[in-house]
Amino acid sequence: MNRFFAGKENIFADEIVINKAEDVHHIKNVLRLKKGSAFIVFDSEEWEYEVELSSVRQSEIRARIIDKNRSFREPEIKITLFQGVPKHGKMETIIQKSVELGVSHIVPVFTARSIGKTGVKHERLQKVAEEAVKQCRRAFVPSVSKEIRFLDMIDLLGDFETVIFAYENEENRSIKSALKTFETKPLSLALVIGPEGGFSEEEAEALAGAGASAVSLGRMILRTETAGPAAIAMIMYELEL
Repeated sequence: MNRFFAGKENIFADEIVINKAEDVHHIKNVLRLKKGSAFIVFDSEEWEYEVELSSVRQSEIRARIIDKNRSFREPEIKITLFQGVPKHGKMETIIQKSVELGVSHIVPVFTARSIGKTGVKHERLQKVAEEAVKQCRRAFVPSVSKEIRFLDMIDLLGDFETVIFAYENEENRSIKSALKTFETKPLSLALVIGPEGGFSEEEAEALAGAGASAVSLGRMILRTETAGPAAIAMIMYELEL
């Protein structure tokens, strides 16, 4: 069944209003849905609504709410990915795959070895997250922040129950062993991934000083666009499945 997103301000007691231009166009001119057609609307707060199209106007679609259910797909653990800004073109892939795997928030970070900018407007990156949500049928749209500096990220890490960072020079502590040390499952976890070239020694020391645990993701050295999604998959397997 087709899925669309609606902000909380557009969801009422018995109906939902869809007024995002591209969604209105898609419903009217691509899918050609008619009055009485059923589809799904999600609200980014883990609720899904089964609705029935009631009216089609020039700039909005109105749909009657038939049923409302909390999504069963959202993980309990909330993972924030702090991703070192990679070379142009890679951030979209990182966001898409991370969202599909269950991440809750993505923050691009300029580190010592970041090269240039993301090369993509913030609005585009958020759109990539929204499209990934539709594909994997999540009910929550992860937020993509604007880029921040490494030291600004360090100031944010104290807000998380657990912080781990992938470090190629870590030889004794695997992500698997780190995850198995938890007596109770953390509800918030920060995952920090470096750009091409990884973290400098000074950055690794700063992360450790902020309470982050260095972990290895395995015997192979992964590309930055692979490391984040791979680590998220490992975390979900260990703590959610």
